[in-house]
Amino acid sequence: MYYPLSTINMIILSYSILFLLFTTFLSLQPIYFAEAQNSTNAQNNTHQIYIPTTISKEAQEELRKIASNPFNFKSPGPADMNGWKKLYQEHESMDLFHSQSIKDLYQPNITETKLGGVNVLDIKPKNWHDSGKVLVYTHGGAYTLLSANSSLSSSILAADATSLRVISIDYTVAPFSKWNQTTDQIISVIQALKDQQGYSLDDIAIYGDSAGGGLATGSVLKMRDGGMGMPAAVVLWSPWTDVTQNGDTYFTLKDADPLLTNNQLLKNSADAYANPIDQKNPYVSPVYGNFSKGFPPTLIQGGTKEILVSDFVRLYQGLDQANVPVKLDIYEGMPHVFQYILIKTPESDISLSKMNNFLREYLDY
Repeated sequence: MYYPLSTINMIILSYSILFLLFTTFLSLQPIYFAEAQNSTNAQNNTHQIYIPTTISKEAQEELRKIASNPFNFKSPGPADMNGWKKLYQEHESMDLFHSQSIKDLYQPNITETKLGGVNVLDIKPKNWHDSGKVLVYTHGGAYTLLSANSSLSSSILAADATSLRVISIDYTVAPFSKWNQTTDQIISVIQALKDQQGYSLDDIAIYGDSAGGGLATGSVLKMRDGGMGMPAAVVLWSPWTDVTQNGDTYFTLKDADPLLTNNQLLKNSADAYANPIDQKNPYVSPVYGNFSKGFPPTLIQGGTKEILVSDFVRLYQGLDQANVPVKLDIYEGMPHVFQYILIKTPESDISLSKMNNFLREYLDY
């Protein structure tokens, strides 16, 4: 049978490609086999997360479940109001679903109310007894996402672990509020706890996670500088304390962090929250603050997988060098806000226990 030259060339090319694919497949088999046999290099099935054997087996299993690049979505521009509104609504519905499962598990008493003209959730853990103390919470979400309702996964855990009443502030997210207005909202709630509910600052602690950690720290600095005084203690989970993203680990750990993989989202969120000219203001990026004027005892908790490790270290050094009582509590192999991302793991339980002990010491309850 006669075949045109073009057909013969096509057949040769096709077989060449098949042969190349087959030999490539064979050459990769030892790699796949080694990974399957070596638990030290166990990988998430969806993207490359290194899972060390130096963490608990429970945490290893939870890390394997983390979805591929969960925050790797297109970010609106800093001033794109409609874009941020749409993104906020899309993620709010997903996070509300997860928060509901935490509510069902812990069964707290939650009341929606206002303090200082700001919407808040008043969260009391199951079987709560009034100690006369209160914990104020500023949620994360890169300043542009989440709410008091969709961040209940964090606030309910904190309330349960500490037995404290938690006031979760439903502050206005960026770009619909800039840093100056947002920090004022936090301060208004604390002022209302004093003026309307009779708490002294010695009865109040504040905690925040991720961007909420930066917001809590910046708000306390603003309170201090405004002559209002400061809460009795500060607890920070994975705090984002330099929105300029200049720390060393933003670069050295950028391929290790399984959650904060989208630097463009962080950059646009930072610009939506504060104009670049304001981003080294200590109320925006507290690592640039002067702590020699005083600051409450502070607990900073985070994990070694986070691009924010430099933020934790730099804040710790600033506080420590100013002789502020501060503890840097870092956990092997843990991702961003692991306390509720890896809920019920030994690492999460230990972290929550240390938070409880710290607050009991400085709130004296």
